[in-house]
Amino acid sequence: MTKIFTMIALFVCSLLSAQTLYEKGMGNALTVWKSGKSAEASALFERIATVEKNNWLPNYYVAFINTVEAFKAEDKAKIPAYLDKAQKALDEAAIISPNNAEIMVVQAMIYTGWIVQDPMTNGMKYSNKAMEQYYKAQVIAPNNPRVVSCKAEFEIGGAQWTGADVKSLCKDMERAIKLYADFKPESPFHPTWGLERAQENLKSCSK
Repeated sequence: MTKIFTMIALFVCSLLSAQTLYEKGMGNALTVWKSGKSAEASALFERIATVEKNNWLPNYYVAFINTVEAFKAEDKAKIPAYLDKAQKALDEAAIISPNNAEIMVVQAMIYTGWIVQDPMTNGMKYSNKAMEQYYKAQVIAPNNPRVVSCKAEFEIGGAQWTGADVKSLCKDMERAIKLYADFKPESPFHPTWGLERAQENLKSCSK
């Protein structure tokens, strides 16, 4: 009986230790990213992903960080490498967590990155794919603030080319900001980004 209790205690301690290592790793990677070291943060999340094989979040952040870097890249020749890396990581995250609205938003962003990289070649190819991801995400999580704000931003961007009225989209952005205020992530490491961007987009809508 004593041996059984000892084994249970060791098992529980190992679980707590693993959880602590995961939390430390994720917290460290997020801190490194916030300090502006995107490549280092991406590498840290990649290492965590090799251990956390049933957790979609590490690969999600690899994908998200590299997608953001693609949008920031001044040299458009560097964009494909960022987007390819983002896509590979996001595919891994989607295998672990299918029908995940957060993953769909980043997938739409990757498609948008390809459009930005070469609008003439990729505009028609990826616009519908991006909207398809937003529509799917909207069905799954209609009150997710990133789904609402990112979809509205993408459509506002498209309206610059089509001349469509953006009043309803600006209202969507207003709704997204309210949703951000009430949004509660499932854990300290689940996505919370997007509020500042939505606020900036709403200001542009008001002009």
